[in-house]
Order: sequence, then structure tokens, then C-alpha cells
Amino acid sequence: MPGVSGIPPAGHARAAGGLRLFALRGTDALGKEMASALGCDLGALEERSFEDGEHKIRPLDTVAGCDVYVVHSLHGGPQESPNDKLCRLLFFIGALKDAGAARVTAITPYLCYARKDRRTKAQDPVTIRYLAGLFEAVGVNAIATLEVHNEAAFENAFRCPSIALSIAPLIVNRIMEIAGDRPVCVVSPDLGGGKRADVLCEALEKVAGRPIGKAFVEKHRSSGVVSGDLFAGEVANAFCVVVDDLVSTGGTLVRAAKAARARGAREIIACVAHGLFMPGAESALADLSIDRIIATDSVPPFRLASGPVLAKLELISAAPLLAETVRRLHQNETLADLLPYQA
Repeated sequence: MPGVSGIPPAGHARAAGGLRLFALRGTDALGKEMASALGCDLGALEERSFEDGEHKIRPLDTVAGCDVYVVHSLHGGPQESPNDKLCRLLFFIGALKDAGAARVTAITPYLCYARKDRRTKAQDPVTIRYLAGLFEAVGVNAIATLEVHNEAAFENAFRCPSIALSIAPLIVNRIMEIAGDRPVCVVSPDLGGGKRADVLCEALEKVAGRPIGKAFVEKHRSSGVVSGDLFAGEVANAFCVVVDDLVSTGGTLVRAAKAARARGAREIIACVAHGLFMPGAESALADLSIDRIIATDSVPPFRLASGPVLAKLELISAAPLLAETVRRLHQNETLADLLPYQA
């Protein structure tokens, strides 16, 4: 996997223990890339939908005694909701356990409901905790996801091993290719993303061999209204990287980019793990304050039509990182250098 810092070539996963990799419908392209990186075949399965909206899914390959990994990105659309995809994944994990799988690990590049990790109003649900209960009820042994909204909430919700991967290893080389010798500053669009910015900043410093700046934008949200004017950090004449876990309507990224631009930033790129690009994103992200957008393929950009936003979007495959994670889990090797705050 050349060009991906911190992720050595996955090579061939050992046969002992019987590794099996499955990808459910909608994530099969990513699954094929992972299988190729691992040097294994993608497992065969049957997915059937019935006239009343119910469905069934089962493995066609033998899984008894095997170490099984199932990749499925739980974003909505274009044909299935997050609930549909979640239900299929849960039922498939249950079927794998019933068929005698020794261990089943869910690889969910985008994990639905992960943003609802705390109560913000009276009697609010803490949905990520209920989600964890569903996975554990069908017997999942571990779960891995990419750039989760709140790593601490994610890890605390699950009683089984929960792996929160950082996108930093996927994007650092590309960022430095674009930045060249210019001064670089990583910008967090809110204080809650400060640790994410720290991780990317440290990864960039290792690659660049020089200091990387950091900046933060104040952000408060109440009843859908965003406020806050404080900006901390020096960005004048810098190449700025605004980093976040996802982009939905694009308002947060644009707000941070405009704040950095007003303080003298010369070029600004936005880097996210998950490009949801919900309605409104095309108009918001067309703003000239953002020069380029980098996202992984955890969510295909199917909501974007041809135009200025799609033209400045660059997709980076998450397959190398996910495949390396599977290989290390299967061979009981450490994941420390792939995880945020632990490298």
C-alpha cells in the first residue's frame, strides 16, 4: 500500500484460524479492495429481500471455527436507510455465530447513531449505548469503526473490544504533497474536535519533520443556532487543514474556513472521514473559502451532482487502513499506531 504513512503493506493474512472476510451489499466495492490487500477472497453470501420488506442474509462459505470479519458502512441511501443496513448486519452476525464462527468482528467504516452519545435535553436517548446493546445481543466479539464522533463515548458504550481508527495515516502524505514547503496549520472547527486536530498535527509533524501549527474555532449550538466568535491560533500566510469526523450540510467547515481566511490563511483544504453531503452541502461547500475537500470512501458521494463541490472533492480509499486492521486483529498484533491518542 504505497503512499500511506504508518500503514505497512498488509500482505497475506495467515491461514491458521481460518480468516473469512464478508462485505454486505452497498459496501462490496470497499470489501473487494480490502480482500485484495489481504490476499484473500471475499466470502460468498446470499442476501434476499421479500415483497413485504423483510429480508434474510446468510453466509455461503463455511465459517465454523473461523475468525470472521464483516465490513458494512452504515450510512443511509441511496436505496437503504441506516436502519435497513444495521438490521441486515445484525442478522448476518447472528447467522455467523449460529453457524459456528469462533469470532466475529464488525467493521463499520461509518457507524450510524454514533453522534447521539449524550443527553442534551431532558429524557434524551443515549442512542450509541442502545446500539452497542444490539451488537452485543447478536454475539459480536469486537467492532471497529473509522473516525468516530466521540471516541470515549464509543468505547464506553461497548463492553466488547471497540476500535476507533484515525484517518490520519490515510491522509498525511497527501496533505504534505499539496502543502509542499509552505507553513501548515491544522484547524479544528470546534473545541470538541481538538484531540482530532492534535492527532493529525502530530502525524503531520512526523512526516514533515517540522513544526505544524494548530488553531481552534469557537462554536456553540443551541436550538439549531450556531454562535461563537473566538479564534485561537496563528494562520496568517499558512496552508490550513480544517479537520472533522464528517461533513453533513457543510456549515461547520465553511464557518471555520471563513474564520481562518479572515485571519490571513492562504489556502484551505477540508479533510473529513465521512462525506454525507446532505441537502444544502452543495451550495455551502461551493464557497470559495474552501479550496479542496478530502474525504474517504466510507460513504460514496452519491448525493453530489456534477458541479463545483464534486470538482474539488478528492476521495481516498479507507481499504488500506481497514485491511491492515483486520490483518493485525487476526494475527493478534498491536493496533496502537493506528489508533488516535495512542501512537
